[in-house]
Amino acid sequence: MTKRDFTKGLVLAAGFAGFAPAMVLAADVTAAEARAIAKEAYIYGFPMVDSYRIQYAYFVDAKNPEYKGPWNQIINTPRVYTPADTAIQTPNSDTPYSWLGMDLRTEPMVLTVPKIEKDRYFSVQFIDAYTFNFAYIGSRATGNGGGSFLVAGPGWKGKTPKGIKKVIRSETDFIWAAYRTQLFDPGDIDNVKKVQAGYKAEPLSEFLGKPAPKAAPAVDFITPLTPDEEKTSPDFFNILNFILQYCPTDPSETKLRKRFAQIGLGGGKTFDASKLSPEMKAAVAQGMADAWSDFETLVKEQIDTGKVTSGDLFGTRQYLKNNYLYRMAGAKLGIGGNSKQEAMYPVYALDADGQKLDGANRYTIKFERGQLPPVNAFWSLTMYELPQSLLVANPIDRYLLNSPMLPHFVKDADGGLTFYVQNESPGKDKEPNWLPAPKGPFTVIMRLYWPKKAALDGTWKQPPMKRST
Repeated sequence: MTKRDFTKGLVLAAGFAGFAPAMVLAADVTAAEARAIAKEAYIYGFPMVDSYRIQYAYFVDAKNPEYKGPWNQIINTPRVYTPADTAIQTPNSDTPYSWLGMDLRTEPMVLTVPKIEKDRYFSVQFIDAYTFNFAYIGSRATGNGGGSFLVAGPGWKGKTPKGIKKVIRSETDFIWAAYRTQLFDPGDIDNVKKVQAGYKAEPLSEFLGKPAPKAAPAVDFITPLTPDEEKTSPDFFNILNFILQYCPTDPSETKLRKRFAQIGLGGGKTFDASKLSPEMKAAVAQGMADAWSDFETLVKEQIDTGKVTSGDLFGTRQYLKNNYLYRMAGAKLGIGGNSKQEAMYPVYALDADGQKLDGANRYTIKFERGQLPPVNAFWSLTMYELPQSLLVANPIDRYLLNSPMLPHFVKDADGGLTFYVQNESPGKDKEPNWLPAPKGPFTVIMRLYWPKKAALDGTWKQPPMKRST
């Protein structure tokens, strides 16, 4: 039996009796209908399946080089990300991360954060199995004064205990929390380590000093697909079924889940493409391809042109209004991205002439005097090589330019700031303002942490990236 089979123990862990039901397609589903449903289900499920891939690497597969540690245990990464970090697309290299994967089936977790100096930004982003950012702790959301927060899953019915500042509810059993702690400069790393050492996570019973409840059954986690396999393998839907058993149906999705069930999709079911007729197998494959076609159209016509921004792609279920294509785009372009109130991500995908960026060319970004990004915390510009969307190795080991580096930048004669975006050094005199690019295609993501109103309402505009001769 393979890892992708559903064992009796796995089904019992999900709260069912007996073996998982075999895949059943509704008798009246035509190939055209199956194709349409597969497309919808793929768009719906891609963020969940890709997020699961990362969580499996981080919290399940101890042999994976990206492994952080077990569920319900904080793991601090007291350094910034480099090109060697490849599990997650468009990683930020401004803030050392701490990671916490949470299994909330047995009981809630209590997260305690220390008091942090007021000028150091930090945040704890809560991401559920759907990839919704359903809550935050941090400088913007709760302040730097510290405190204990209870995080509960969908099945918890308890009362708020003493000593808890706030109860945070998740609609899925498995979630992850991404902690970001601002690093002012390389010499500040020991201070970041001290802050990280103050982050604490413990089960509610431990927080209360009471005996732990009976543990939920162990889960035989299904082996994820690689990013390339996720694009075309029908096993994608089997992994989606595995994830869905830990995601109680939201009332807004009751009809959608019933529609998915017509092609054998649902929590705890097995999707085995080998049992499909050649016609149905082709329909499912075409549906997956259709999903990617819709994604590519969205990117080309809406995202690359700035009509749809990163701020439209991340947030709560209520904010996204069940726009599943936006949710898919957010996961593909920058999974784990913040909601716009926490951080905004203006993207440079095209130059001022509408051409895609390439390291064969040289570019400049000029911020006029007084027109730096408006933020309460800090801003940065980070380089990513395409198509991997990963950080770029370069001779000066510089992956970004950010506001803590302002004292080191060389200002223009008019008081503005010009940054040089290119593969080779612009010269020693301009090197402080150099953002190294790869030799081929790339994109640059600007990050505005805790953006001010001018950024949120669009009053402030990012300056164009101009090709220079």
